[in-house]
Amino acid sequence: MIPFEGPVLVTGTDTGVGKTVTTAGLAAALIRQGRSVDVVKIAQTGDDDDAAEITRLSGAPARALASYPDPLAPFAAARRSGLPLLDLAAVADTVLASKAETVLLEGAGGLLVQLGAGGWTARDLAVELGCPAVVVARAGLGTLNHTALTLEALAHRGIPAAVVIGAWPPDPGIAERENLTDLPGDRLGWIPDGAAALDPEAFRLTASEWFFLPEPDPRR
Repeated sequence: MIPFEGPVLVTGTDTGVGKTVTTAGLAAALIRQGRSVDVVKIAQTGDDDDAAEITRLSGAPARALASYPDPLAPFAAARRSGLPLLDLAAVADTVLASKAETVLLEGAGGLLVQLGAGGWTARDLAVELGCPAVVVARAGLGTLNHTALTLEALAHRGIPAAVVIGAWPPDPGIAERENLTDLPGDRLGWIPDGAAALDPEAFRLTASEWFFLPEPDPRR
Protein backbone atom coordinates (compact mmCIF):
# COMPACT_ATOMS: atom_id res chain seq x y z
CA MET A 1 0.00 0.00 0.00
CA ILE A 2 1.48 3.33 -1.00
CA PRO A 3 1.39 6.18 1.55
CA PHE A 4 -0.58 9.35 0.94
CA GLU A 5 1.61 11.76 2.86
CA GLY A 6 3.35 14.33 0.72
CA PRO A 7 3.30 14.27 -3.09
CA VAL A 8 1.69 11.41 -5.04
CA LEU A 9 1.85 11.20 -8.84
CA VAL A 10 -1.33 10.15 -10.67
CA THR A 11 -0.29 8.89 -14.09
CA GLY A 12 -1.82 6.57 -16.67
CA THR A 13 -1.12 3.84 -19.15
CA ASP A 14 -2.36 6.16 -21.93
CA THR A 15 -4.49 9.23 -22.56
CA GLY A 16 -8.21 9.04 -21.80
CA VAL A 17 -7.92 6.30 -19.17
CA GLY A 18 -9.57 8.27 -16.36
CA LYS A 19 -6.73 10.12 -14.63
CA THR A 20 -8.81 13.22 -13.87
CA VAL A 21 -11.77 11.40 -12.32
CA THR A 22 -9.35 9.15 -10.41
CA THR A 23 -7.51 12.20 -9.08
CA ALA A 24 -10.82 13.76 -8.06
CA GLY A 25 -11.95 10.54 -6.43
CA LEU A 26 -8.73 10.19 -4.45
CA ALA A 27 -8.96 13.82 -3.36
CA ALA A 28 -12.54 13.36 -2.18
CA ALA A 29 -11.73 10.13 -0.33
CA LEU A 30 -8.70 11.63 1.40
CA ILE A 31 -10.64 14.74 2.42
CA ARG A 32 -13.31 12.47 3.89
CA GLN A 33 -10.54 10.90 5.99
CA GLY A 34 -9.79 14.35 7.37
CA ARG A 35 -6.65 15.02 5.36
CA SER A 36 -5.79 18.33 3.74
CA VAL A 37 -5.37 17.88 -0.02
CA ASP A 38 -3.90 20.03 -2.76
CA VAL A 39 -4.14 19.03 -6.44
CA VAL A 40 -1.72 20.08 -9.17
CA LYS A 41 -2.43 19.38 -12.83
CA ILE A 42 1.05 19.57 -14.32
CA ALA A 43 -0.03 20.73 -17.77
CA GLN A 44 -3.37 21.07 -19.57
CA THR A 45 -3.80 21.06 -23.33
CA GLY A 46 -6.74 21.75 -25.59
CA ASP A 47 -10.13 22.89 -24.32
CA ASP A 48 -10.29 20.62 -21.26
CA ASP A 49 -10.01 22.23 -17.83
CA ASP A 50 -9.07 19.22 -15.73
CA ALA A 51 -8.19 21.32 -12.69
CA ALA A 52 -11.65 22.90 -12.61
CA GLU A 53 -13.28 19.48 -13.04
CA ILE A 54 -11.31 18.07 -10.11
CA THR A 55 -12.40 20.95 -7.89
CA ARG A 56 -16.03 20.63 -9.04
CA LEU A 57 -16.19 16.92 -8.23
CA SER A 58 -14.04 16.71 -5.11
CA GLY A 59 -14.08 20.17 -3.55
CA ALA A 60 -10.27 20.09 -3.34
CA PRO A 61 -8.30 23.12 -4.53
CA ALA A 62 -6.74 22.32 -7.91
CA ARG A 63 -4.62 24.32 -10.31
CA ALA A 64 -2.79 23.80 -13.57
CA LEU A 65 0.82 24.92 -13.84
CA ALA A 66 0.58 25.42 -17.61
CA SER A 67 -2.16 25.50 -20.25
CA TYR A 68 -1.61 25.16 -23.98
CA PRO A 69 -4.31 25.64 -26.65
CA ASP A 70 -3.64 22.67 -28.94
CA PRO A 71 -4.88 19.19 -27.89
CA LEU A 72 -1.41 17.62 -28.06
CA ALA A 73 1.23 16.31 -25.69
CA PRO A 74 2.41 19.28 -23.57
CA PHE A 75 5.89 19.47 -25.12
CA ALA A 76 4.48 19.65 -28.66
CA ALA A 77 1.61 21.94 -27.61
CA ALA A 78 4.04 24.40 -26.00
CA ARG A 79 6.30 24.36 -29.06
CA ARG A 80 3.40 25.10 -31.41
CA SER A 81 2.00 27.87 -29.24
CA GLY A 82 5.31 29.55 -28.45
CA LEU A 83 4.44 29.49 -24.74
CA PRO A 84 7.14 28.68 -22.17
CA LEU A 85 7.98 25.10 -21.36
CA LEU A 86 7.73 23.95 -17.77
CA ASP A 87 10.98 23.59 -15.84
CA LEU A 88 11.33 20.37 -13.81
CA ALA A 89 13.05 21.93 -10.80
CA ALA A 90 10.55 24.81 -10.68
CA VAL A 91 7.61 22.38 -10.77
CA ALA A 92 9.16 20.31 -7.96
CA ASP A 93 9.69 23.45 -5.87
CA THR A 94 6.04 24.46 -6.38
CA VAL A 95 4.86 21.05 -5.22
CA LEU A 96 7.12 21.02 -2.17
CA ALA A 97 5.91 24.49 -1.17
CA SER A 98 2.37 23.21 -0.62
CA LYS A 99 1.19 23.13 3.00
CA ALA A 100 -1.26 20.27 2.36
CA GLU A 101 -0.72 16.82 3.85
CA THR A 102 -1.24 15.23 0.43
CA VAL A 103 -0.45 16.77 -2.96
CA LEU A 104 -1.92 14.86 -5.90
CA LEU A 105 -0.04 15.50 -9.15
CA GLU A 106 -1.98 14.65 -12.28
CA GLY A 107 0.15 14.05 -15.35
CA ALA A 108 -0.81 14.36 -19.00
CA GLY A 109 -1.16 11.34 -21.24
CA GLY A 110 0.95 8.34 -20.28
CA LEU A 111 3.92 8.10 -17.94
CA LEU A 112 6.68 8.93 -20.44
CA VAL A 113 4.99 11.77 -22.35
CA GLN A 114 7.30 14.80 -22.49
CA LEU A 115 5.99 17.56 -20.23
CA GLY A 116 8.58 20.32 -20.25
CA ALA A 117 12.01 21.74 -20.99
CA GLY A 118 14.54 19.09 -21.94
CA GLY A 119 11.78 16.54 -22.46
CA TRP A 120 11.26 15.64 -18.80
CA THR A 121 8.39 13.29 -17.98
CA ALA A 122 6.05 12.50 -15.09
CA ARG A 123 8.45 9.73 -14.11
CA ASP A 124 11.28 12.25 -13.86
CA LEU A 125 9.14 14.40 -11.56
CA ALA A 126 8.39 11.41 -9.31
CA VAL A 127 12.12 10.69 -9.09
CA GLU A 128 12.86 14.36 -8.32
CA LEU A 129 10.27 14.38 -5.52
CA GLY A 130 10.90 10.84 -4.30
CA CYS A 131 7.17 10.16 -4.42
CA PRO A 132 5.02 7.10 -5.23
CA ALA A 133 2.69 6.78 -8.21
CA VAL A 134 -0.90 5.77 -8.85
CA VAL A 135 -1.24 4.17 -12.29
CA VAL A 136 -4.67 4.51 -13.91
CA ALA A 137 -5.39 1.65 -16.30
CA ARG A 138 -8.15 0.59 -18.65
CA ALA A 139 -10.40 -2.35 -17.79
CA GLY A 140 -10.55 -4.10 -21.17
CA LEU A 141 -8.37 -5.69 -23.82
CA GLY A 142 -4.82 -4.34 -24.11
CA THR A 143 -4.60 -3.19 -20.52
CA LEU A 144 -2.38 -6.02 -19.30
CA ASN A 145 0.53 -5.11 -21.54
CA HIS A 146 0.15 -1.34 -21.13
CA THR A 147 -0.08 -1.64 -17.34
CA ALA A 148 2.88 -4.02 -17.08
CA LEU A 149 5.05 -1.71 -19.20
CA THR A 150 4.12 1.33 -17.11
CA LEU A 151 4.81 -0.45 -13.83
CA GLU A 152 8.11 -1.76 -15.18
CA ALA A 153 9.16 1.76 -16.20
CA LEU A 154 8.37 3.02 -12.69
CA ALA A 155 10.11 0.12 -10.95
CA HIS A 156 13.20 0.71 -13.10
CA ARG A 157 13.59 4.10 -11.38
CA GLY A 158 12.65 2.80 -7.92
CA ILE A 159 9.17 4.37 -7.82
CA PRO A 160 6.57 2.38 -5.83
CA ALA A 161 3.18 2.23 -7.51
CA ALA A 162 -0.36 0.92 -7.25
CA VAL A 163 -3.04 0.48 -9.91
CA VAL A 164 -6.54 1.94 -10.24
CA ILE A 165 -8.96 0.80 -12.95
CA GLY A 166 -10.13 4.11 -14.36
CA ALA A 167 -13.59 3.14 -15.63
CA TRP A 168 -15.17 -0.17 -14.56
CA PRO A 169 -18.16 -0.90 -16.85
CA PRO A 170 -21.62 -1.60 -15.40
CA ASP A 171 -21.85 -4.77 -17.50
CA PRO A 172 -18.30 -6.16 -17.77
CA GLY A 173 -17.45 -8.68 -20.44
CA ILE A 174 -15.20 -11.70 -20.20
CA ALA A 175 -12.04 -9.65 -20.85
CA GLU A 176 -12.79 -7.21 -18.04
CA ARG A 177 -13.66 -9.98 -15.58
CA GLU A 178 -10.49 -11.93 -16.36
CA ASN A 179 -8.39 -8.77 -16.15
CA LEU A 180 -9.49 -8.35 -12.53
CA THR A 181 -7.43 -11.46 -11.84
CA ASP A 182 -4.58 -10.89 -14.27
CA LEU A 183 -3.94 -7.14 -14.05
CA PRO A 184 -0.37 -6.73 -12.71
CA GLY A 185 0.67 -4.64 -9.73
CA ASP A 186 -0.84 -3.81 -6.36
CA ARG A 187 -4.52 -2.88 -6.66
CA LEU A 188 -5.56 0.43 -5.13
CA GLY A 189 -9.14 0.49 -6.43
CA TRP A 190 -11.52 1.06 -9.30
CA ILE A 191 -13.77 3.86 -10.56
CA PRO A 192 -17.27 3.06 -11.85
CA ASP A 193 -17.76 4.12 -15.44
CA GLY A 194 -19.71 7.37 -15.57
CA ALA A 195 -18.60 8.55 -12.10
CA ALA A 196 -17.87 12.02 -13.46
CA ALA A 197 -21.58 12.42 -14.25
CA LEU A 198 -22.53 12.06 -10.59
CA ASP A 199 -23.73 15.06 -8.66
CA PRO A 200 -20.66 16.40 -6.78
CA GLU A 201 -22.22 15.65 -3.40
CA ALA A 202 -22.88 12.03 -4.42
CA PHE A 203 -19.38 11.80 -5.91
CA ARG A 204 -17.78 12.92 -2.64
CA LEU A 205 -19.92 10.62 -0.51
CA THR A 206 -19.21 7.48 -2.55
CA ALA A 207 -15.56 8.04 -3.58
CA SER A 208 -14.24 6.36 -0.44
CA GLU A 209 -15.87 3.10 -1.57
CA TRP A 210 -13.71 2.99 -4.70
CA PHE A 211 -10.29 2.78 -3.05
CA PHE A 212 -8.35 0.71 -0.54
CA LEU A 213 -6.67 3.58 1.29
CA PRO A 214 -4.48 3.37 4.38
CA GLU A 215 -5.96 5.01 7.44
CA PRO A 216 -4.28 8.29 8.40
CA ASP A 217 -1.76 8.15 11.24
CA PRO A 218 -3.64 9.21 14.41
CA ARG A 219 -0.41 10.78 15.74
CA ARG A 220 -0.24 13.39 12.96
